[in-house]
Amino acid sequence: MSEQSRPAEDASGATGPLTGIRVLDISTLFAGPLAATFLGDFGADVIKIEHPAKPDASRGHGPAKNGVNLWWKTLGRNKRAATINLGAPAGAELLLALVAEADVLIENFRPGTLERWGLGPEQLHAVNPRLVIARVTAFGQVGPYSGRPGFGSLAEAMSGFAALTGEPDGPPTLPPFGLADGIAALATSYAIMVALRAVETGGTGQGGTGQVIDMAIIEPILMLLGGQITAYDQLGTVQKRTGNRSVNNAPRNVYRTADGDWVAVSTSSQSIAERVLRLVGRPELVDESWFASGHTRAEHADELDGAVSTWIGARTTSEVLTAFEQAQAAVAPVYDVRGILADPQYAALETVRTIDDDELGAIKMQNVLFRLSGTPGDIRWAGRPHGRDTDEVLEQVGVTRKQLAALREKGVI
Repeated sequence: MSEQSRPAEDASGATGPLTGIRVLDISTLFAGPLAATFLGDFGADVIKIEHPAKPDASRGHGPAKNGVNLWWKTLGRNKRAATINLGAPAGAELLLALVAEADVLIENFRPGTLERWGLGPEQLHAVNPRLVIARVTAFGQVGPYSGRPGFGSLAEAMSGFAALTGEPDGPPTLPPFGLADGIAALATSYAIMVALRAVETGGTGQGGTGQVIDMAIIEPILMLLGGQITAYDQLGTVQKRTGNRSVNNAPRNVYRTADGDWVAVSTSSQSIAERVLRLVGRPELVDESWFASGHTRAEHADELDGAVSTWIGARTTSEVLTAFEQAQAAVAPVYDVRGILADPQYAALETVRTIDDDELGAIKMQNVLFRLSGTPGDIRWAGRPHGRDTDEVLEQVGVTRKQLAALREKGVI
């Protein structure tokens, strides 16, 4: 936390574990803003800063109701919404005034953009040496691709994810949502917490100063894809597409029930694999020598899938789930959003919350990411309209109402 005098609560009255941490979110679309959302969910005072005439493009993504974007209600939750034209000299001055009282700044402009506006790390740290600056870009701040435009879909392609996803005889497959962006957002929020800890303890070896986080979206998803780099380095192997199957265990697939639903079965542990095959009436396969490891079971996936699919296909979804539960074998229904909202496990975890919203009334959305026993997070409000809190945010750093009117007339806010 910066040394500036700060109220015990943020502007929303939050009392979460990150209360007192002020975050300036000047990023757009998904990875940067979602990282800020994760911080806001646990009490950080997040100020979302957008261009006065060009709002965050995520406000236009996905479905809307009565002209109100629905994805923004989740992505923009727990954030105060202000507008500043950072490319205008007067706008840059306003940001520097906010930086003086902030702990974190998250941005995702192309490398060199902030420097061109006089808002590079050198200028920001001159105003606030303890500031943590998270720079989230597709390709990072250095290298031959650093200046290219890029989105999460490119990271999903370059990381090897798309090459591994899809049927063996089909094309590489991209996910229908921002997977790489979401993974990068989680990594960014983690990096920010590490950097804030270093400020607190002096762990940088520089007397507790802030530092710059260089987050390339192409990297976190690559880490989650496992040991493919080491395997290629040591064995020369290149993992191929296997559809819903795995090269590490079998049976592992989705299977259709008698009433037309789908269920997923996984047998990552040996004991679960044995239970599944005994349940489906093929105990003799357990005694085969190749059944003793997941890798060799995967070589017999056709036979194992045939046994499981035949048994599941003759039974209703309810019968399948009940039988697997009784056998202590791993199974899950394949849900769309309707199944999620009706599922008793999600209900018990309170995974979905209903929030009162000024624009839409009662709306449902995902809850905070995890449960803390002593200092839980909270959703204080859903995403706010563009520029809703501009005056309040700028008045807190000494901008008068007369100055606000002049800045608004010039298009700076």
